[in-house]
Amino acid sequence: MKNDRSTHPDARIVDAVIRSRRAVRAFKQHAIARDVVEQILDVARSAPSNANTQPWRVDVLAGRDKCALSHALRCAHEQDLHAPLKYLPDLLPYALRTRRESFGATYYGALGVQKQDLLQRARVTARNFDFFGAPVGLIFSIDSTLTKFSWLDYGIFLQTVMVAARAVGLDTCAQVSFARFQNVIAEHLELPPEFEVVCGMSLGLSDCDSPVGSLDMEPEPVQNFARFRGFES
Repeated sequence: MKNDRSTHPDARIVDAVIRSRRAVRAFKQHAIARDVVEQILDVARSAPSNANTQPWRVDVLAGRDKCALSHALRCAHEQDLHAPLKYLPDLLPYALRTRRESFGATYYGALGVQKQDLLQRARVTARNFDFFGAPVGLIFSIDSTLTKFSWLDYGIFLQTVMVAARAVGLDTCAQVSFARFQNVIAEHLELPPEFEVVCGMSLGLSDCDSPVGSLDMEPEPVQNFARFRGFES
């Protein structure tokens, strides 16, 4: 049976939404209504999870509450009070390392920051904690007793949030940098003691006039990561 996605109108819509998603690092100040965010999360709660455990917790911040957390995080960043956190191994496989370096060159290059300029790079990193100027910031956390399989569920949930946001014309950026400040966030948001920060996320409308409003990083083609077996030629 041949199911060509180009002949299915729903598939074309879904594909367009997914392909239009970008990690946006500069946002307009236009306010986003609470009910819009609630609708996005209402869609995202349909994401699958192992044994229907639904391991996500989301703190949604706007206005003074977002500014207060951002201020606390910027202060902690400036005082270098972050906890040790290893995002990636020191020695990445070549292909992954190449893609990471390409992103770094594109991102910092767009901002005019040289690789060796550590002070400016630290200031660029600090922009994370202002949620890149987005009107809404989200903090995602998980019960730390759960295993990597629940973290897999969480990744699916996060992607669903981003796609649901894109479907209504909004942009996002998932930000692991927030996990470096577990203690600051936990105290500020009164997280249960067993909960661990997964990441933050900026939500709003992309500032297309910014050089980093929407960096277009080309994904790898399917043939570079997929292996097909048992199909008729």
